[in-house]
Parts: sequence; C-alpha cells; structure tokens
Amino acid sequence: MRSRKKLETFPNPKPGRDFLIQMQIPEFTCLCPKTGQPDFATLFLDYIADKACVELKSLKLYIWSFRDEGKFHEAVTNEILDDLVAATAPRFMRLTARFYVRGGIFTTVVAEHRKKGWTPPPPVDLAALAPSRSPESPTR
Repeated sequence: MRSRKKLETFPNPKPGRDFLIQMQIPEFTCLCPKTGQPDFATLFLDYIADKACVELKSLKLYIWSFRDEGKFHEAVTNEILDDLVAATAPRFMRLTARFYVRGGIFTTVVAEHRKKGWTPPPPVDLAALAPSRSPESPTR
C-alpha cells in the first residue's frame, strides 16, 4: 500500500468455516486521468476470509483516499483489490466496480482473487433435499 490510509483487520471469528462477507460501497469517487472530472461508482466487495477480515472504518477512509487521484476505472479497481488482498489474504475476493454513466457509457469492472489451492465447496441444493409431498400428504 502506498501513502494511503492503512487498511486495518481483525481476526476472522470463524476461520474453520467458509462464509461470505458482502459489502456495498455506494460513495466511491476518483478523478478521470484525462479530464480531471470526477468519476462516481458503487463498489461491491464479496469475500471469504481466511485468517483476517477488513475493519470497516479503515476501509471507508481508504476508499475516500481516492477522491483526488486520477485513475482509469480498470486500474483503480485492480489496485483496490490488490491492496485488500495484501491486507487480508482472503480465500476468495471479488471486487465489482459499477461506474456511473459518462458520455453515454456505463463501465463495470470485475476483478477476482483466489488463494492458491482454495476451491469453493459445492453448493447445497435445498430443493433437492426437501421431502416431496403428494397431494394426499397431510399439511400442518
């Protein structure tokens, strides 16, 4: 991480379990490196922690630190993901950046990280596990 605010972490409260952490960050801004005009985006962060989780106040301050920086959408999305991965070393992390329209074009950038050797567990199909009911079956 450069001179930006430090991303703080705390211990994963359940490191033996894969669980999804989702965050929506609707107030991201940076500057267009060509025009200097502000770019606005909503960031969607999805991750499965390993040993550490990102602390929210430090994340907020870190995100705000981009407000006066000129960055292309693709570059800033990957930079944020790299910094978050460096701070937390997650099993899996996905950052989706949905930039608002500029010149009639919406841009969405999705960047992912997977820890080497980690694979997600297979999904559980709850509908397949539910007992079937025939029309004659009593209901409560």
